[in-house]
Amino acid sequence: MPNRFDYSKASPPLFHRFMDFSNAIENESSIEQSLRDLIYVRVSQLNLCAFCVDMHVKEAKLHGERELRLYHLPIWRESNLFSDRERASLGWAEILTELGSGGASDAEYEAVREHLSEREVSDLTFAVVCINGWNRVNAAAQGVPGSMDELLGLTGAGLN
Repeated sequence: MPNRFDYSKASPPLFHRFMDFSNAIENESSIEQSLRDLIYVRVSQLNLCAFCVDMHVKEAKLHGERELRLYHLPIWRESNLFSDRERASLGWAEILTELGSGGASDAEYEAVREHLSEREVSDLTFAVVCINGWNRVNAAAQGVPGSMDELLGLTGAGLN
């Protein structure tokens, strides 16, 4: 089953710019890869983006993330498997993903600032913006989970 449309071919200049943004986050962010992996999976779960959940779970596994922690992401508030820094980041990511009419409150910002520097909050915010964007692009295109595993080097995750 192919994607509804191929956004990389339909809009090459925009696709390449969005890839540049994604690559900048991967290469220049103060947020460590392991935390970005958790954020990408959790935001993709919230947005019900099957393609991105599939891809980012596999990436996280390849980066050394424990499967149990990935299983616990939907219940991160109740789980004892996440650090205070990870909890603060997951909370911030959820707030920005499910943004209500009031935006992110001062109290919510202060909660994340207890565990992250101003730069880290800013970098985390851009990572959340990026994954939300990819979720929406893949929801529109109806990206097929696993369809790009070989191209993206995800077959080594051992999750078929």
